[in-house]
Amino acid sequence: MSAEITIPKHIAIIMDGNGRWAESKGWTRIQGHREGARRVDEIVTACCELGVEHLTLYAFSTENWKRPALEVRLLWRLLVQHLRSMDKKLIRNKISLSAKGSLGRLPESVTQELNRVIRDTFLDQPKMRLTLCLSYGGRQEILDATQRLMELARDGKCDPADLTEGVFQQYLYQPDVADPDLLIRTGGEYRVSNFLLWEIAYSEMVVVPCLWPEFSEKRLKECLHEFSMRSRRFGMTGDQVLSLSQGSGRVAQ
Repeated sequence: MSAEITIPKHIAIIMDGNGRWAESKGWTRIQGHREGARRVDEIVTACCELGVEHLTLYAFSTENWKRPALEVRLLWRLLVQHLRSMDKKLIRNKISLSAKGSLGRLPESVTQELNRVIRDTFLDQPKMRLTLCLSYGGRQEILDATQRLMELARDGKCDPADLTEGVFQQYLYQPDVADPDLLIRTGGEYRVSNFLLWEIAYSEMVVVPCLWPEFSEKRLKECLHEFSMRSRRFGMTGDQVLSLSQGSGRVAQ
């Protein structure tokens, strides 16, 4: 099937529905999060095998801190457990791990394990880069970038008249990472939930009704098929895109 579909270079996923999935079965919400962690393993491996260069997963938002304290503690404990078991698979598949968000808010146990896996999986040229968005908010990322630029301007190191989109982007959390080509959201909700607000300006979005624990490699490929049917014009006309693609000798995506 991979020969029939366009593989995005960068996929971002809003993994929604762990709690609802568990509650529909009469289980605790944390059981849903455990099953969701298993889906992460499956989808990370599938994306790597398909040739995706970068995968970004929305694992914990700034708004998730508002959840019951017990659930939040269990979520961080589950992440630590998962990190301790996923590192060998990442290394075997030549996948480098990174994280972005308000990482200073993470519990020390999470920070230590996260930094260890990031260090142990580092490669100059990995087969795929995996980013976990932890304590992440798109608005906060933009505010942080703005604050840094304001500090530079105050110190005379930046002229506001020279500010462009390209300059601003250099102060985001991962300025060297290309914007997502495809944004997938599970759970059927049509909103972006404060995720990558700057970066998804021209991302194609596919919303699937299944909850995250039900997501699978088969459903992933269905999303890729849908992506392949889209015409990405970036504000241009279809004829302009076709002309540019023919001039470069590449198929338009």
